[in-house]
Amino acid sequence: MPASTTSTTLFDLRRQQATDAEAPLAARMRPRTLDEFIGQEHIVGPGRLLRRAIQADQLSSVIFWGPPGSGKTTLARIIANTTRAHFIAINAVLAGVKDIRDAVAVAQERRGLHGQKTILFVDEVHRFNKAQQDALLPWVENGTVILIGATTENPYFEVNKALVSRSRIFQLRSLTEDDLRAVARQALADPVRGYGALGVLLDDDALDHLVSVANGDARSVLNALELAVETTQPGAEAAPDTERPLIHITRDIAAESIQRRAVLYDKDGDAHFDTISAFIKSLRGSDADAALYWMAKMVYAGEDPRFIFRRMLIFAGEDVGLADPHALQVVVAAAQAFDYVGLPEGRFHLATACLYLATAPKSNSAFAFFDALGVVEGEREAEAPDHLKDASRDAEDMGHGKGYLYPHAYRDHWVAQQYLPTSLQGRVFYQPGSLGYERQIRDDVARRREAQLAAMLEGEEAAPASGRDTWGGDRTYQGPPASNLWLQRTLSNLGEQLARLRERVMALAQIERHSLVLDLNAGNGLLTWEAVRRAPVGGVWALAATAREAQALQQMATQLDQAERPVILTGAVNDLPALVATVDAATRFDVIVGRSALTAQPDKTAVFHSLLAFLRPGGRLALAQTVPAATQRIYALLDRSGLPGDLAQAWQAAEEAIYADADDALVNWQAEDLRHMALAAGLYEVSVETVAETSAVRITPALLAHWFAESEDGGRPSYMQRLAQQMDGDALAYVRALIERQLLGQTVSWGSVVAFVRGGRGPD
Repeated sequence: MPASTTSTTLFDLRRQQATDAEAPLAARMRPRTLDEFIGQEHIVGPGRLLRRAIQADQLSSVIFWGPPGSGKTTLARIIANTTRAHFIAINAVLAGVKDIRDAVAVAQERRGLHGQKTILFVDEVHRFNKAQQDALLPWVENGTVILIGATTENPYFEVNKALVSRSRIFQLRSLTEDDLRAVARQALADPVRGYGALGVLLDDDALDHLVSVANGDARSVLNALELAVETTQPGAEAAPDTERPLIHITRDIAAESIQRRAVLYDKDGDAHFDTISAFIKSLRGSDADAALYWMAKMVYAGEDPRFIFRRMLIFAGEDVGLADPHALQVVVAAAQAFDYVGLPEGRFHLATACLYLATAPKSNSAFAFFDALGVVEGEREAEAPDHLKDASRDAEDMGHGKGYLYPHAYRDHWVAQQYLPTSLQGRVFYQPGSLGYERQIRDDVARRREAQLAAMLEGEEAAPASGRDTWGGDRTYQGPPASNLWLQRTLSNLGEQLARLRERVMALAQIERHSLVLDLNAGNGLLTWEAVRRAPVGGVWALAATAREAQALQQMATQLDQAERPVILTGAVNDLPALVATVDAATRFDVIVGRSALTAQPDKTAVFHSLLAFLRPGGRLALAQTVPAATQRIYALLDRSGLPGDLAQAWQAAEEAIYADADDALVNWQAEDLRHMALAAGLYEVSVETVAETSAVRITPALLAHWFAESEDGGRPSYMQRLAQQMDGDALAYVRALIERQLLGQTVSWGSVVAFVRGGRGPD
């Protein structure tokens, strides 16, 4: 038996020696110690954790993750050569659960008989299926085996999470060109395992070519070097320092030995996802050169061009969007052309689509859909407003469709009306980008949205629930109570009126790009946001009358870059000097604009004088001021011919008396008076232009009740209380009954007058 054992051992030894001698150069040159190992300094350099663990033979379970030829298996072999532990190696492609059990049995025996640890090296560990990984897990967990796994795939995705959590992950990188040169020179210098005993002369440009094409893979450069040496006939000349004939490896020979660059690319692995990610991010960053490079890498590695087209189609919608609506058409056309043409000519269509997307303006505003989807998913289902509902079935009984305004019947084919559910009014999903086509529509979208918002807030401020009456801040009727707010808006052109007002004020103001602008009585920001657009390199200040208005302006300002946001002050026009001083008392403005900023001011001349002080020399003032004295008379809306006696005349006289009160600063002035007040304050080149406006107003029960309500807390008297100063109770009852009979539920034309005031400060 001993003789037989000895004979078998010698036979195995000779067979192993023969196998080693005939092994490929890459296998023969595999480093045996850390001193021979080249590259990966970030994990095996002096003082590094892995190096210390190997040298101290205190290794715990590890997984080596890196591209082919980076040294994963080599590190495992070095550990096998240096450790006192028993070393078992298996390949996950060939091994099964039985092999794992056999390895575990050996490990248990070694520990029990000799107290020896066992290291189990599993090459291509990601190839283990779930059952195989589960079979290995408990033995790694209890320390029966120390696992060394090697994988080219991301272990966080491809390896059992439990195994990953019990192992330390070391990521190996592709070898640098200097590393590959050192590997090649090491092979040429080693007389036993390499070609040191032969007379090999490798030209520098030949080595450079091998290194370049190997693309970080040591195995690839050694295989190419082996092919070059083994297939090159020795010349007549002797090699230096040896009597052997010279084997001269030129660049041409090297090129024949390694003709195609090795590209790391696995269609189902990390390289696939990393490369397509780099491609998309290069497109998003408008780097055409990088995008072409990453796409070329995918095509070179054999990626399906249809996959690349699919990703570009997604990109056209996600990252270009409305900044260039033609982008989607171009990519679709290129994809269809590719289907007709195929490879290799179809590469032109790939390149065309790639370059178009890379150079196109970018916008991700389409993500607005997902914001809307999040609202739908997270909030209670909102019902469509009645005027948007289908009117073909139950319009008469339910009022569905009633009040809908057909946009094509209005100027510019647009009219302000409610489209969102009532609970979502004011909610913004879509934010147009600032590039390309979207830049052209951005201001239009913003202006229409602001006009709608302004119309909505006009009505809210006029609602009884707000504590103010429907005569509004300037005591002219501005809208219906909140309960009928959006029904009213669908029947009015308030949003359109506000848009016209804004454009007229801006035309008078002549704001320039560098202007510093002050918006008086900013309210909902109708003028503020337009000023921000027109003075991008200047600045805008906004005076909000209430904290609520200021907060709303600040919330809207968050959509702008920090540098573009207006300075928001809170207070009355009379407080302006103190408010400006809190920021910078020396501030003076090029332009001051405002809407209904003078209404509640008893001394309007003093206000003009105060504003003059805040204008720079040559500065301009442009105000839009509703004239309360010229507002719609309610009596004029009715047919009063059936009223008894002189009640019709009494009613008319009583209502006109409201606007003839010389002691009421709200109504004791006309548009022309504003010109005299401005001139008296020192403004020059003052002009006043009046514009008559008409709104469609629906007379609702809530509005009627408000007209005839009792004012509370000493507030401004209601319409009924004003009439009561001139008429008795019976007459008032008759008037109310007539209004209810003729107007309730009807839509009437409500007239108003707006005065546009322009003036300036002369040069000092």
